[in-house]
Amino acid sequence: MKITQIRNATIVIEVKGACILVDPMLSKKSTLPKLRYYKSNLRNPLVELPEAFYKLKARIDYALITHCQKGHFDHLDRAGVHWLKKNKITTFCTYHDSTYLNKKGIHTSVLKEKCGSFFDGTINQIPAKHTSGWLTPFMEHGVGYYIKLKNEPSLYLMGDTILTDEIRRFIRDNQPDYIVAPTGKAQFDIGAPLLLNETEIVELASISKGLIIGNHMEALDHCRISRKGLTAILKDHNLTKQFIIPNDGETVDLT
Repeated sequence: MKITQIRNATIVIEVKGACILVDPMLSKKSTLPKLRYYKSNLRNPLVELPEAFYKLKARIDYALITHCQKGHFDHLDRAGVHWLKKNKITTFCTYHDSTYLNKKGIHTSVLKEKCGSFFDGTINQIPAKHTSGWLTPFMEHGVGYYIKLKNEPSLYLMGDTILTDEIRRFIRDNQPDYIVAPTGKAQFDIGAPLLLNETEIVELASISKGLIIGNHMEALDHCRISRKGLTAILKDHNLTKQFIIPNDGETVDLT
């Protein structure tokens, strides 16, 4: 199994002879709206797609969506919709998102919440919570996915979430070999963080025995933790050996 970090939450998983594109944000640099208004003059995304995506895209067989409604262009933008439709990519998703995606002309394969079949193994949905406090009812919360395949390391894609009690229990009980974690601490001009904050990143490492792959950094104007900032946090807590922080376009071999 290999994971290539594309940009933000967009990754490509290579496994079982297939390539799976996760949460495709494929727009060109600066063609999407700002997510901060008072302290940012930058339009999103902040960086272009890496060359690695163009080398991989002809091999992509499937897509996997964690959430995509209520304006979440950072997980599925118009360019992503167009590309999935044009290339007739079968897109794995939740029942909640299937009607929304079908209306856009995307061919979906709806996943069961518990122990859905996935290649020669299973995929489970782990509820995600996209912020806390008064912003909570206004957000689209989505899911994470726990993937277990034969003769492959187990993989937990957290999706967009803070650290909840349900996620804590899940990690303690299952101990995924790898966790792809949203370590960018996205935050609007007002309200609580939308993703893991500094304290939650450290706590995640304390409850996980596996390796953690940090993403969701340096591609959107409202993400407050950079790769350099994450590295500093990890050094302060002696956690650098437990984390992998890939650059855009970098491939991590999980086997």
